[in-house]
Amino acid sequence: MSSLLAEFDSDGLETGVMSETSKHYLVTGGAGYIGSQTVRLLVKEGHRVTVVDNLSTGHAEALPSEVNLVEASLVDGATITKSLEGVDAVLHFAANIEAGESVHDPARFWANNLNGTLSLLNSMHAAGVKKLVFSSTAAVYGEPKENPIAEDNDLLPTNPYGQSKLASEMAIHDYCHAYDMSAICLRYFNAAGAEPGGQHGADHHHKTHLITLCMEAALGRIPKLSIFGTDYPTRDGTAVRDYIHVVDLAAAHIDALRVLGEKGCRKYNLGNGLGYSVKEVVALAKEVTAVDFPTELTERREGDPAELIASSTRAQSQLQWKPAHAELRKILQDAWDWHSSHPNGYSAE
Repeated sequence: MSSLLAEFDSDGLETGVMSETSKHYLVTGGAGYIGSQTVRLLVKEGHRVTVVDNLSTGHAEALPSEVNLVEASLVDGATITKSLEGVDAVLHFAANIEAGESVHDPARFWANNLNGTLSLLNSMHAAGVKKLVFSSTAAVYGEPKENPIAEDNDLLPTNPYGQSKLASEMAIHDYCHAYDMSAICLRYFNAAGAEPGGQHGADHHHKTHLITLCMEAALGRIPKLSIFGTDYPTRDGTAVRDYIHVVDLAAAHIDALRVLGEKGCRKYNLGNGLGYSVKEVVALAKEVTAVDFPTELTERREGDPAELIASSTRAQSQLQWKPAHAELRKILQDAWDWHSSHPNGYSAE
């Protein structure tokens, strides 16, 4: 970790103050679920952070008070270019992320995910900022031929969300080659959990993630949990996914920043290498919440692969990254601590 001077805030959390190694980072989508967790780590390390977020899905309340928030869209090139003045590197989270919805509304995903990335890259080129960490996804692999998935697996996304992220990776690769940029694309598997202590967590307007929906069902905020597909070629017929704690994801971005420098674009998977079926997640969520919430079995969602499990060997070797909260029970407990103490998310209503 970067060296920094430290003090403690009123909550007892270690808070970074500016040191000789402090940097200025611009974080797009920094008021979102994963982005805000990463911002908090950057601030604790003593870095200066500017967040660009249009707050369409993010929450200003998730950000530390030290952060400069620019409320803008990535396609506002003039504002983004100005915000990049004096910035050492960019962390790019801003995107639409609901794979199922992308099948029914691809225009929104292509416009926001790819056009937003292209606009950001053009602003970075204009401002002379050459370092980027990109929030990508395991959806770029589509239906893999084997699991765990390594970075050199075939890239055959099965939905517009994955396709738009892969297209963004390709654009980043070309900009790195042509303009001497350095980038790392982090391919997430299923982000879940919340900051330990229950102060910051997921507050999605469109709730589509399994663990979030389990919490909503346990709180009685939805009548029942739908299990999409029971005829997959898996051990119990339901889809299998690799769940990774959001704090571990955030830490990987800090690790990526430390190795940025050489020209080119590198890709890393981020996951625990452990696969859990939908039924297994639901059963453990009922244990953690102590609520036997109702479920219903329904048809598969279009574009959902049967199994996605990460091989994170490359990230652990080259980024020196290791998940600290790999147990599914821990992920579910932190999620429950957040949702049960903040049933309305960041809203006071």
